[in-house]
Amino acid sequence: MRFLLFLLLNFGALYFGALLMGGSPAENSWYNLLQKAPWTPPGWVFGAAWTTIMVCFTFYMFKLYTHVPIAQRKHLWMLFSAQWLLNILWNPVFFSWHCIAIGALVITSLLCVLIFMHVKLAKGNKILIFFLLPYLAWLAVALSLNLYPLFFKG
Repeated sequence: MRFLLFLLLNFGALYFGALLMGGSPAENSWYNLLQKAPWTPPGWVFGAAWTTIMVCFTFYMFKLYTHVPIAQRKHLWMLFSAQWLLNILWNPVFFSWHCIAIGALVITSLLCVLIFMHVKLAKGNKILIFFLLPYLAWLAVALSLNLYPLFFKG
């Protein structure tokens, strides 16, 4: 049951983020005119990557929830909620409000929350990191893509 809850919450974040960005990136004229990094993947990669990430992150959260002592579950929910909100927030910040620097700050904050959550709560569980790595790696790529237009203006 908790696995399903995390699955719904994780994919719900993707859904709400997509709603708040005001259409697909392909339809966003501001984004289409933006100087993009040469390593920007084709559009379909983003959907495939986020699907994979959210499935792995669901496993991560489910296993982490069963791993942490009951007394620390409040911290788990607080950190998960912060991660959830930051994940959603990036979409309107970047695509709707066109705030590239603030978008980079949101991604950096999201990375920090995830790393802090893992370091604080996953103590002694060496397997959990493998379920979190796809999320962390993708956020590192996303941060580089987000920062590129700030430093390389065509």
